[in-house]
Amino acid sequence: MTDVAGGRGSTPELVVRVLVVLGLTVDAVVHLRLAPVMDIAAPGGVGGGTLFRLQGGVAAVAAVVLLLTGRRWSYAVAGLVALSALVPALLYHVVDVPAIGPIPSMYDPLWSPEKVVSIAGEALSVALSLVGMRLVSRVAAPGSVPPRA
Repeated sequence: MTDVAGGRGSTPELVVRVLVVLGLTVDAVVHLRLAPVMDIAAPGGVGGGTLFRLQGGVAAVAAVVLLLTGRRWSYAVAGLVALSALVPALLYHVVDVPAIGPIPSMYDPLWSPEKVVSIAGEALSVALSLVGMRLVSRVAAPGSVPPRA
């Protein structure tokens, strides 16, 4: 697990990894807690509650995978999962997107504490997953000479 300075397993990478995992955990918890409320909004079709449970579950899995592996691909997955929650949250805050097939309209112009916390965790995870990918890409190939600082 020893790599070049700043690479996988280094202190900066571990700090970034833990922060991304925390952001995804916040995303998962908020989505899973709000899922029953979102069921009320659209009882037919896919429903907001189902989408929230799916997002919460995927965020939790991505957090565990990143925590255990710390690989570049797991940072990419973590960033994409966080982005898949952040973009709709901001979009549905600003635009009243109509129902798309079985996916309900989830327009929500209000800022609830849960929404703010979730968006903060998602934004943190997106940004820091890019940092983590950069740190991990510095890992030296076996047998190569590490670059000088």
